[in-house]
Amino acid sequence: MLPRLIKITLVILALLVAGAIAIGAGVLGRHEGPGEITGNEVPASVIRARAARQSETRAALAIDAPRDILFGDFHTHTTLSMDAFLTSLPFAVGEGSHPQADACDFARYCSALDFWSINDHAEFLTPRRWRETVESIRDCNARAGDPDNPDVVAFLGWEWTNIGTAVNNHWGHKNVVLRDLEDAKIPARAIQASPTRATDLLETLNFAARTAMAIMFLGEQRIQDFAKYAFEGELYDACADDVHVQDLPADCRERAATPEVLLRKLREWDVNTLVIPHGNTWGIYTPAGAGWDKQLHARQHDPKLQTLFEVYSGHGNTEEYRDWRGVAVDSSGKRFCPAPTKDYVPVCWRAGEIIQERCMTAGEAQDECAQRAALARANYLAAPTLQGEATVPQAQGQDWLDAGQCRDCFQPAWYYRPAGSAQYALALTNFEEPENPQRFRFGFIGSSDVHTARPGTGYKEYDRFYMADFQLPLDTASAPAAPSMPPARSIPWEEIPEPSMFSNDGLVDDRVGAFYQTGGLVATHSTGRDRGSIWAALQRREVYATSGQRTLLWFDLLNAPGDTPVLPMGTEVAMPDNPQFRVRAAGSFRQQP
Repeated sequence: MLPRLIKITLVILALLVAGAIAIGAGVLGRHEGPGEITGNEVPASVIRARAARQSETRAALAIDAPRDILFGDFHTHTTLSMDAFLTSLPFAVGEGSHPQADACDFARYCSALDFWSINDHAEFLTPRRWRETVESIRDCNARAGDPDNPDVVAFLGWEWTNIGTAVNNHWGHKNVVLRDLEDAKIPARAIQASPTRATDLLETLNFAARTAMAIMFLGEQRIQDFAKYAFEGELYDACADDVHVQDLPADCRERAATPEVLLRKLREWDVNTLVIPHGNTWGIYTPAGAGWDKQLHARQHDPKLQTLFEVYSGHGNTEEYRDWRGVAVDSSGKRFCPAPTKDYVPVCWRAGEIIQERCMTAGEAQDECAQRAALARANYLAAPTLQGEATVPQAQGQDWLDAGQCRDCFQPAWYYRPAGSAQYALALTNFEEPENPQRFRFGFIGSSDVHTARPGTGYKEYDRFYMADFQLPLDTASAPAAPSMPPARSIPWEEIPEPSMFSNDGLVDDRVGAFYQTGGLVATHSTGRDRGSIWAALQRREVYATSGQRTLLWFDLLNAPGDTPVLPMGTEVAMPDNPQFRVRAAGSFRQQP
């Protein structure tokens, strides 16, 4: 009797284990597909009316310009991106799935864009998801009416998402946008960055953890969908590194650990491509002290591909340079926490202040408290990027005040990194070849970096939980309530129980949410509404950025040498005389409440 009972028990356990494995593999989930586009092109009369309004404005300003100004968004994520999928889940107060089809409909019917691009994180674009993305973008364009005068143009692309653990291995994020849609003119797969904090995200949410979550939320279909999404992402091996991209199999993951490798692979594909860096001042993933210096190098930069710079998005402004830093380096190469200035407090310094304030409140001697503050600053800097706050036990969001923030920037990125700014990049020169010094020569664009398939959210400032990326209510504090007497000593990172890349994400999220905005836009001076004309304007860098509004801008050089003295924005010219510019602008239409 007992052996039979043991056998039955073992069979039941085996079935339970098998069931758990199946649930963890997403057997109850649905594939996160591209969705279905709901309609066709906007009526031609509506497009003509938009053009007529712009013509009236040009006439009122006496502008004889042969090109229309078109507005677009070159930074759109759907829930195919891991971070977007996570924030779509119920426990993140998410809205559920937002596939590629949603982005097409939103660009066409809501934000009324002239063009947009899809830019999901390549780290989670499996071969199947990439093929579905291509087909969805083709479908969006097929519904746009006359190809020579479409209502909206959808471009194919992805985001290369490098997040380093330190300044020396951090390269930042770059959007890759493709001109064409035919199979022979696009890569067979998106190229991802590796290793990165983004790919570590999938490893941290390992099979056991995902299985436990799926079982705990057995009745939540979206959780089951996530289990399937994550499992699908583990089915493909990395491509070989030493094989030409066009000789690789179709079902592998193509990786590029640095911009050098990414740019080389894009040249091997030999397709019309733009590489657009973005978010370089955003401290949520950029290590303190990181900047553009190491990227102004022949191997890490290609001036034929990397010609545009996203200077504004829903994650903040990346334009302005400031001379303060979040970390400093002494003559021996050792990092230390710099003292605050009148307009900036390093976060590491604030860590010391918090500990010192607690120490003084506890009645300790002033010298002892000063020593603890110094140790707290050192402990903060010794922690991984963005995890330093965890070394100050039981700190609340309000304890950090405005440490790390740019106080006088226009809608700045959170934890601002000024050496990643556009102004800093433009000021750099590489003199390795004295006869041919290298500089960045960017055109500037704005975009949204939205993660809910809503390109062009900046058209109206309303409902931040719908139009911006932040998901959780600000009053939903993630950190536990602090006791009346919190510890007056910091904790070294290595002594924090079970530290991980998520040790401090809750506390960070409570504050970073205040820095999410609606998105920016890229404006082009284009000879037509078609794909080729828009692409030509982008390549000429005859573009500008807005923070969401549709301001009309003309910026011309009036005294260029040669037979064409009047040259538009984006043009390069060498001249002995002082330049004379003419700038004309018209504000965008005021939105109704």
